[in-house]
This record gives sequence, structure tokens and C-alpha cells, in this order.
Amino acid sequence: MKNQQNIQHHGAINGVTGSCHQLHIDGNNSLLIDCGLFQGAEQGAASVEGSLDEQLAIAFDISTVQALIVTHCHIDHVGRIPYLLAAGFRGPIYATEATAALLPLVIEDALKVGVTRNKSIIAACLKLLKRQLVPLAYKQWQPLTLVNSSKVAKIKFQQAGHILGSAYVEVDLGDIGDIGELGSLDTSVKLSAGQQSNKRNKSNKITGKHRVVFSGDLGAPYTPLLSAPKSPYRADTLVIESTYGDKNHQQRKDRTKHLQQIIETAVSDNGVVLIPAFSIGRTQELLYELEQIIYQSKGKSGQSAVWDNIDIIVDSPMAAKFTKQYRQFKTMWDNEAKRVLNTGRHPLNFEQLYTVDSHQEHLNTLEYLVKSRDFAKGKPAIVIAASGMCSGGRIVNYLKRFITDLTADVLFVGYQAHGTLGRDIQKYGTKAKGQGYVYIDGQRYNIKAKIHTISGYSAHADQRGLVNFVKRMRHQPAYIKIVHGDAAAKRALAEKYKQLLPSAKIDIPSL
Repeated sequence: MKNQQNIQHHGAINGVTGSCHQLHIDGNNSLLIDCGLFQGAEQGAASVEGSLDEQLAIAFDISTVQALIVTHCHIDHVGRIPYLLAAGFRGPIYATEATAALLPLVIEDALKVGVTRNKSIIAACLKLLKRQLVPLAYKQWQPLTLVNSSKVAKIKFQQAGHILGSAYVEVDLGDIGDIGELGSLDTSVKLSAGQQSNKRNKSNKITGKHRVVFSGDLGAPYTPLLSAPKSPYRADTLVIESTYGDKNHQQRKDRTKHLQQIIETAVSDNGVVLIPAFSIGRTQELLYELEQIIYQSKGKSGQSAVWDNIDIIVDSPMAAKFTKQYRQFKTMWDNEAKRVLNTGRHPLNFEQLYTVDSHQEHLNTLEYLVKSRDFAKGKPAIVIAASGMCSGGRIVNYLKRFITDLTADVLFVGYQAHGTLGRDIQKYGTKAKGQGYVYIDGQRYNIKAKIHTISGYSAHADQRGLVNFVKRMRHQPAYIKIVHGDAAAKRALAEKYKQLLPSAKIDIPSL
């Protein structure tokens, strides 16, 4: 499906997963931005038959793809990379330095969980991946190699504030001879928009230059473990996500207070609080907030006793590996988190934190929590486990054991896609206690646990942030394509952009 801007979408247009966008430069050259898995109900919509092979297969022509550009390493943005390699792609895979460090871990885990346990196949895939990976620093232009072309192109990563290493990407396109000029307008901030236009018209080298910005997933501001995203100077065409295009998040102080209140109430009966969370990003942010609450509660009557008695369990080997990477890349944390470190505190490695690694440890932990509830001897516990949408992983085992327990609570802190178990629990868990139910692995479970949602912990920008991303550009786009969102979210965001830029073309692509 080509359009006037020569961008094809191979995912994330009928929902929020499967991000994969192909920018056609000319008949011989194109770039692929992300190559992610479909999840939830979007799996079936990914193909006519809906079979696993068809959902994962690279069903589009990759003969012109000269490079893959990875915005970040969430599975819905990178999960089809093994299939891209299997289809014969041997070009460079550009990613930020942190994403390049995390990506092999993500792909290895995805292969083991969803594809094969064959060690030789996994090793061969990882060998190809590492051979083709090209780490790039933020804010540095990287020229791209094109074949048989009169065009030139280069890319630059900018911090997106979504997870560690996340980026939005600027792609500059022009004619031969323009490569020295591409991006030069970034430094001309003292010129007015009119002067910029005159400069471009008077320079043959800049005539025809076009900048395309792909947002990837933009993060929310005021996230201590990440720098907040800053808008690019310019974008002529913008492809932007819209996960929360129709909603605004709670402010950080409000969400932290809400988190504390929910947990203090939830553990008053020595219950278990289950928090489904993605291994990258959400888990680390929650740990930071929980450590902060524990620290601030010390010495306060009542609060200190509650929080000193809670076990905080991270049951995810992947989360543990990624948390280690977060600590290694602490130079990328914002000033608040750095100040916490300088006081001697360790927000991602504190006394009450327990990390579960092996499968046997997972089973032992689960059994301990179940038995301690049975005999009313256990300490209250917070369990953070993947997957974030309850579509697999260890959180499913906890849900099977505790979703029917009146003393249990399930706390959602991120977006739940249509067709996922997480979305079903959110939807049916609001019914009268014991009346709502879900099916897990074919078995019916009545939802007696209390269900909570705090949207403020989403790693995605809200509507306000998405609008400000465009509003704060000095040279605003003439063409915006809205992807990666439910239909209502995309429509709401489109209306906001139409109000902001009445003369711009606002497009919501569809199959």
C-alpha cells in the first residue's frame, strides 16, 4: 500500500502492535523502521488465515531494503527480526548503543519462548544479528549506503524517553550533492521560518531536501531513569504513534500517591499484589518508585511498619538482566535519579527486593506465596512479572493461583491491547465480585481479586505529550501519519493536530 509520501505500513495500523514501516526512497532503495510482532487480537488481523507462520512471515518485498532502523527493543517493534534475517536481509541494523546492548537478549528470549529451543538455530540467528548490528550514538548523523540512486540519505537518533535506548529517528533525504547540506538547518535556529524558506529556495543544494521523522514510541516526561523526549527542530513528514492519543495521564505525584494508597490497602489483609509489567522500562520505573516510597515512609507512624514488612519480588530473569543494563547506563538517567545515587541509595537494588531467576525458583516462590496465604503466616508481597499484557510469561501462573483470591489485587500500570488476557481482566474484573470471569489456557477463572489501573505509569506519552511533540517543532510537518493506536485514539489525536495545523494533511492509514 503506497502513498504520496512513499511509506508502506506492514503493521501497527489496526492497533498498537507489529510496528513495521517501509520508507521508499526510490525504486531501488528503501529503509525499514522496526519489525515487530503482533500481539493479542491483532495477531489474527495480521493475516487472512491468522496462522502463526503467516503472522510472523515477512510477506512484503525486502529486495530494496538497504537498512533496518530499530527505534527500541520492545517485542512489538523487534519481534519479527529473526524472520527478516531468515528471509535473506543482510543489511545493517542501526540502533542506539543501549538498544544494541539489549536487542540480542530480547531476540534470544523471543526465540526460546515463541519459536524454538534448538540451541544451534538460536545461535545462528544471534550470530547474524550481532554481525549486522551497528550501534549509533544519539544526535549524530549516519550516512546510508544506497544503490544505483541519484538520492542521498542519512539518519539520526534522538532520545524518545520510552525505555532505555529508545529513540525517534530523523531521516534526511535529498539529491546527490546534498549530503553535506542535509540537516544543516538544525544549526540555523536564529533564522525565522520565512528566512529559512528563502535560504532553501536560494540554495540548489538544499532544494528538494525532505526530512521524515518516525516517532517510534514516545515516552512520558518526568521519568527519572530516562531523559524526557525533546521535539526535533523540523519534520516535513511525521509518522507518529497514538497509543494514548485520546487520554491524558495522571501527574507523577498523583500516580505515586495512588500507587502507595492501593498497595497499603491491598496488603492490609496480608494479600498479594500482582503487577504485570514489561521486563524493559516499566519494571525498572516501578522499582524506582517503590524504593522512593519505602525511603520516604521511614519514621512515619504506621507507614513505616507497613512498607518495612512487604516483600517486593521481581519474577523475571529478563527483567533482572535489563535492570542490570539500566544500572550500567546510569549516565543516561535524569538529574533526579543521579542525585538519589549520590546519596548512597540504590533505587534498582534495595534491601526488600528479591529477584527470582530459574524456573524452579519461580515454582518455589509461587508455592510459598500460596501456602503462606493458606496458613495466614506470610508477609504481604508485591510480585512484578512479565508479560505486561498477561499474554504469556510467569505472570500467567500467578494469575491462575490468585485471581480467584479475595485477598489478592491485580494492578495494571500499562496499556492492555485488545484480545489480550490483561484487557479481559480489566474489562470483566470491574463486575460485581465473583461475577466476572476470564479463561486462562482454556479454563474458566472467576475474578475475585480486586482490579486496579494506574495509567500514569505508562511508558507512552499521553495526548498532551503527543501534541506538544509537534507543537514544539520550529518547522512543523505538512504531512502527519498517525499509527500505533486504537481507532478512537487515532481519531482524537487527528482532531488535535487539525486544530494545531489547519493546513497540514493528517492521515490515518488503514489496510
